[in-house]
Amino acid sequence: MKVKIKKLHPDAVIPKYSKLGDAGLDLTAVDVVADGSVLTYKTGLAIEIPWWHVGLLFPRSSVYKTGQSLTNCVGVIDSGYRGEIMLKYTLSPYAKEYEIGDRVGQLIIMPYPRIELEETEELTPTERGEGGYGSTGR
Repeated sequence: MKVKIKKLHPDAVIPKYSKLGDAGLDLTAVDVVADGSVLTYKTGLAIEIPWWHVGLLFPRSSVYKTGQSLTNCVGVIDSGYRGEIMLKYTLSPYAKEYEIGDRVGQLIIMPYPRIELEETEELTPTERGEGGYGSTGR
């Protein structure tokens, strides 16, 4: 599948898969904006996510080395969004910041079903029922 991507910054790096079989395209920082304990890493890229697909932004597994965490855990890029891809990280007191040129996240593009909700008085019963957190006993 071909997906259109636009450079908004001359130093922007077109994302790529690091290894065969990788799910995420690596995203590289071209700028960083600090706002208190939140850092916004700008990629200098805009993307045209195909209709009925979603772009999901995740931290890279190496984020544990930095003491940062993605503020919304998973970023969502809807197919109608055409602005810059940015990742916002919250800093811990002893965090090590990413630098310009570092890979700061990964983008996974996935299809999703378009659903139609149907209001009902009853839901189909299951073995679990209404059991929530910790209900499986493990």
